[in-house]
Amino acid sequence: MHWPSPPETADAGVALSLCNHHGKAMRQIAVINQKGGVGKTTTTANLGAALALSGRRVLLVDLDPQAHLTLHYGAELVEDEPSVYDVLIDGRPVDEVVRPVGENLLLLPAHIDLAGAETELVSVVARETLLRRALTQATVAYDVLLIDCPPSLGVLTINALVACSEVLIPLQAHFLALQGLSRLLQTVALVRERINPRLRVGGIALCMHEATTKLASEVVDDLRRFLESARDSTAPWSDACVYRTCVRRNIKLAEAASFGQTIFTYAPRSNGALDYADLAHEVLEHDGGGAVAGAEPAAATHPAPEPPPLAMAPVAEPAVPAVTDAAAPEARPVESPARASGRNPRQRRRRPPAQTAGESAAAVAQPAPTP
Repeated sequence: MHWPSPPETADAGVALSLCNHHGKAMRQIAVINQKGGVGKTTTTANLGAALALSGRRVLLVDLDPQAHLTLHYGAELVEDEPSVYDVLIDGRPVDEVVRPVGENLLLLPAHIDLAGAETELVSVVARETLLRRALTQATVAYDVLLIDCPPSLGVLTINALVACSEVLIPLQAHFLALQGLSRLLQTVALVRERINPRLRVGGIALCMHEATTKLASEVVDDLRRFLESARDSTAPWSDACVYRTCVRRNIKLAEAASFGQTIFTYAPRSNGALDYADLAHEVLEHDGGGAVAGAEPAAATHPAPEPPPLAMAPVAEPAVPAVTDAAAPEARPVESPARASGRNPRQRRRRPPAQTAGESAAAVAQPAPTP
């Protein structure tokens, strides 16, 4: 399948020139999932910190109007301090706005003003490429760029997809978390086709994971089967993987954010720190199944499959219906063993009627039957 060329704009292909201080292509990763509460900000903050500890020079971009990534690093802005809003709306240079938040770690902060950016950019020509242009003009080179995207598929998220070459999807292994994945993959495919032919899905990171539950293992198996079915296709997720490292549910991760610290500063021996260190190592190792960052998509042997239906493997009959693009059906409750056996789980066992004191005494006095 032939991918259309990007539109002829002044900055077409300019992101290809982004290089690190070694002259190699910079890893540009958008951390995205339009469902809220799945660990996007926590993953961006702690994955970035882990990469910085490994010696990489990391630039974090907070593109969420809630500014949670900025708060996670204790860098809350006061009035009149510049933010990514000024970069997008007023064309302020990135070098004037970024601030150091750790060794090898810089942050492009956000402010609540960013919530009005989408409205203000409605009439701007080529508004989808504003962030890419701004990052290209930065004079300082980085090894890794991580963008924390808002929980939506609006103009800000499209800017992140245009500026990046990879997508990392944090996902909680629940059925409802799968419903928005189809629309997200469609958006990635559309941006790749029309604006950014380098864009691809790098991998899916399981967050707040509970490996002991059967539901989680079924969702993970479903995801892996879907990604395997896209191998050797033209789909942007044809080289994607479900990372082996699962970030376990850990209260220390939430506590670290409340103190404006990363997990490696707040609780370096916790499960959260161990998991994000392993995830960072795996992200560095995995580059789309060996693909060269920044390379054009390779010719595929068969067309890309439609983005999911993703369906959970059923626990008992009847099977849970697949999530389709046309309409997401209502999730049926997982059938319990009691229901499968034919007994109504809501029907309580009736207790025998209470005996009066006289009846109880008579029962005790009654002689035992002779054998």
